[in-house]
Amino acid sequence: MIATIAWTGSAIRILDQTRLPEAEIYLDLDDLDGLCEAILNLRIRGAPAIGIAGIYGVALMALHAAEGSWQGAAADPERRFLQSAQRIREIRPTAVNLAWAVDRAVDCFTAARSRGASLKDAAAAVLTAARELHAADLDASRAMGKAGAVLLKQGSRVLTHCNTGGLATGGLGTALAVVFEAARRGKAPCVYVAETRPLLQGARLTAWELLREGIEATVVVDGARAWLMANEGLDLVLVGADRIAANGDTANKIGTLGGAVAAARYGVDFYVVAPFSTFDLNLPSGAEIPVEQRSADEVRCLGGKYVTPKTAPVWNPAFDVTPAELIKGWITEHGILQPPFDGGLRQL
Repeated sequence: MIATIAWTGSAIRILDQTRLPEAEIYLDLDDLDGLCEAILNLRIRGAPAIGIAGIYGVALMALHAAEGSWQGAAADPERRFLQSAQRIREIRPTAVNLAWAVDRAVDCFTAARSRGASLKDAAAAVLTAARELHAADLDASRAMGKAGAVLLKQGSRVLTHCNTGGLATGGLGTALAVVFEAARRGKAPCVYVAETRPLLQGARLTAWELLREGIEATVVVDGARAWLMANEGLDLVLVGADRIAANGDTANKIGTLGGAVAAARYGVDFYVVAPFSTFDLNLPSGAEIPVEQRSADEVRCLGGKYVTPKTAPVWNPAFDVTPAELIKGWITEHGILQPPFDGGLRQL
C-alpha cells in the first residue's frame, strides 16, 4: 500500500506525484489555495484519489469555519465554507469522484447543522465521513483486485495506460489492483506500461509502482501500442476511468480511446476497472461528459525545454471517451459488469 493521502489532524498529507520517481516528497496542505493547486497541478491525481482529497478538503474547510479561521467584518463562516467547497468541487471537471465526494461532505455538514449541531460538531461529522470514504476506497480496491484477477492466466501479458495504482486511489489501486492481486496469487503477470503523454504518468508512476512490487514492467511509447499488439500479442488491456456514463461510455486519460481501437482490431479484450463512485448514471452517454482542457505548456515543454515552436497552437485535452462497444467489461467492487447499468447500480 502507498501512503497517497492521509489526514494529520490539521492538514492533508499527500505524496507529491510530480516529484516521482526521482524523489518521494510529502506535502502538508492546510489551506484552500494549497489544496486546489495540488489537485490542479496533479501533485495528487487519479479520480478516486482526488475524490478523497476533495472530501478531506471540505473537512478542513469545516474545521476552519469552526475555529473561526476566517476573519473580517464580513466573514460568514458557513457561507465561506460553502464557497470553498464549491471551489474544490470545480477544480477538475471530468472526474466525477471529486464532485461526488464534495457533495457528500457538504450534505453531511448541512444535515448536521439542520439538526442543531455546532460548527465544531458539524466539522467532526464531515471528518468522520471523509475517513469512512477513504476506508471504503481501500475496500473497493481489494474487491476490484479479486474480481479482476480471475481474468489473468499464468504469465498474462497486460497493457495498462496512465496510472491506476495506489497513487491514483486511497493507496491500493483500480486496474493495478487487479495486477497486484494476480501477482499475489502467483500468476506472475507481465505488464506493458504505456508512457501516457504528455505528462508520462505511465512511465513515471505506473512503472515505479510495479517495480517496487517486484512485477515485470516494460515501458512502451503510446504510439507503439498497436504495433505491440500486432507483433508481440497481449492477453488483455486494463485501464481505469474518470467517469462512466449510464450506457458504459468511459472517460479516461487521453490515449485510452486509441488503445481501445487497436485492441478491437487485434482481438485483445479491453477492460475498465473502476469503483461504483466513478459511474455517473445521470449522463446517458459519453457525449455529455465534460472533457478538461489543460495548459499548452504541458505539450510544448519536456524537461523544462521547449520541444515545439513557442507560438505553435496546442490542443491538449486531458481525457478522451471510449465508446461502450469497445469495452469487454467493467470491473468494479461489485463484480464484472455489463451495460445497461441503470436500475441495478442505483440500488447498490
